[in-house]
Amino acid sequence: MFNSPLGNSAPGESRSVFKDIDWFTVILYLVLVIAGAFSIYAASYKFDDASIWDFSQFSGKQLRWIGLSLVLGLFLILVDVRFYENYAYVIYIAMVLLLIVTIAIAPDIKGSRSWLVLGPMSLQPAEFGKFATALALAKLFSSYNFHLNASRNNYLKALAIILLPFVLIILQKETGSALVYLSLFFVLYREGMSGLVLLAGACAVTFFVVALKYSGTETLGITTGRVVVYSMIMAIMVLMLALYARCPREARNLFLVYAGTGVLVMTLALCGVPVPGNIYFLCAIVGGVIYCLYIMIHGFSSRVLITAVAAVLSLGFLLSIDYVFNKSLKTYQKERIMVTLGIMDDPKGMGYNVNQSKIAIGSGGLTGKGFLNGTQTKLKYVPEQHTDFIFCTIGEEEGFIGSTVVLALFLILILRIISIAERQPGIFGRVYAYCVASYFIMHLAINIGMVIGLCPVIGIPLPFFSYGGSSLWGFTFLLFILLRIDAARRERPSY
Repeated sequence: MFNSPLGNSAPGESRSVFKDIDWFTVILYLVLVIAGAFSIYAASYKFDDASIWDFSQFSGKQLRWIGLSLVLGLFLILVDVRFYENYAYVIYIAMVLLLIVTIAIAPDIKGSRSWLVLGPMSLQPAEFGKFATALALAKLFSSYNFHLNASRNNYLKALAIILLPFVLIILQKETGSALVYLSLFFVLYREGMSGLVLLAGACAVTFFVVALKYSGTETLGITTGRVVVYSMIMAIMVLMLALYARCPREARNLFLVYAGTGVLVMTLALCGVPVPGNIYFLCAIVGGVIYCLYIMIHGFSSRVLITAVAAVLSLGFLLSIDYVFNKSLKTYQKERIMVTLGIMDDPKGMGYNVNQSKIAIGSGGLTGKGFLNGTQTKLKYVPEQHTDFIFCTIGEEEGFIGSTVVLALFLILILRIISIAERQPGIFGRVYAYCVASYFIMHLAINIGMVIGLCPVIGIPLPFFSYGGSSLWGFTFLLFILLRIDAARRERPSY
């Protein structure tokens, strides 16, 4: 299981595993971790107890976690690289079992059952499930003669590995942590999945946001949001026919029909003639689907059928939005979404955290108020500022410049991970590296978006900055396993 510091060198060689470690990435890790420790200290700073070394305070506890993380990182580097590939499925199954146990025995903490209390400390298994899922996915893709597009079963296997921990974490009522696992769909795209899947995801999010955002006004007897989404579905049908199915003449015909009938309907509405908007749009889209089927029957490719199916699924998704939003989501979830979209203004309730967060970041200006001088921070206006809202402290005390530097460091780290992925000689290392990059991108995008009001508040930590041992250890696992796999590209060129 363990390597000697000489690694897997051939007899007579004395190449150290530490010589092949990507030290630039290690330095980035250390810089971000240290910056995170100072940010936690600033967020939890008290005038009557100013020592960063006080282990009864958040800053002191985080330093302890950092020290343990460095030991953990060294341990992960010394482990024989073959262990990660050979036992990937064993590690994954063990983590799945741990997630199941967590559902059964974890206490209810703030509405979720995701923390295992182990004496004086608590751990969140969902954070450790990330590296286990990444290893299992990498193992699957590196299996002999495995190609994602070779069969439907290969897709099902990959989806099962991703969605199993996702579902288990949802059952723990940790929606934010579960959503991070969906970032692994970017890895599937890198390994050959059709871009239509990502397009479908982007369209679903856009339809949902637009339909809700503009649900307060009416056009043609239906909500403006529905009118816009109906129009988007029609536009997507035309574009898919022209660009994806490569039927430009048929796409032009459909566009002319949609444009002509649309102008007629709007003219009648402006003249005071009541026009049933729902009936018009449903007939237009269903008519477009029938036209696509007609085109396909007359000898065109199956891509025309995919265009028709995409339109039907989009229509079904739109018609289900109201039911899903009103029946499936809890009240606080609906309120968070409405506050984020600007539908509901609740600065003293659901919108309090985000409102105070934006005030704190905005008050920092260009250069910030200075380390430990943030008034919003010191007066505790922003709840959970040392965890999910830690970026507020950076924005207030270090200003726009400091915030940009932090984001630039994360960007450099992500680009470095992608670079490491592309230089791997084997599929296992490449897939694992892209999993790590996807996790970082998802965490960064949602956390920053949440803090500045672009995403609903769903509780996702900022890597290396948010207080907590589970998050720090989880990202340490991800990064240092990657570093060990990357070092093996020189030890074992065939790896």
